[in-house]
Amino acid sequence: MKLNWGTGIVLAFIGFISFIMFFIIRMNTDNKYDHDLVTENYYKAELEYQNDIDKEKNSKNLESDITWKRSANGLVLSFPKDLQVADIEGKVFLYRPSNKQVDFESSISLSDHNLLIPDNRLLDGRWNIKVDWKYKGESYLYKKEIVY
Repeated sequence: MKLNWGTGIVLAFIGFISFIMFFIIRMNTDNKYDHDLVTENYYKAELEYQNDIDKEKNSKNLESDITWKRSANGLVLSFPKDLQVADIEGKVFLYRPSNKQVDFESSISLSDHNLLIPDNRLLDGRWNIKVDWKYKGESYLYKKEIVY
């Protein structure tokens, strides 16, 4: 059988379309390529971004900011020692970029200046910590990327 130019061009198009379709199907069916958004309400979060900037600026104006350390019991977040514990309120959100099923949010309830997040709730690897808290009506925000 003799191939002419027209047949060659048609075969090239069929090969190219098959190549592209293979990758489209592979990307849609393979779980390795699943990626989730950081937040489901992306546009709502974007509108609140200026508030987050103001809260972070307030945090930088404190004498000392929140610190963290890993202990045998879990992750310990330490609030500034010069603040009264009874007036601190807010939420801690831990986000795992690789797996949204282990993300969680917790309310801040302190008996001293330390907040313990138990070790059984945290997997080894990268976490994003976001502490959105208030002290005497003033809002603060602490963000940190850690490797636990």
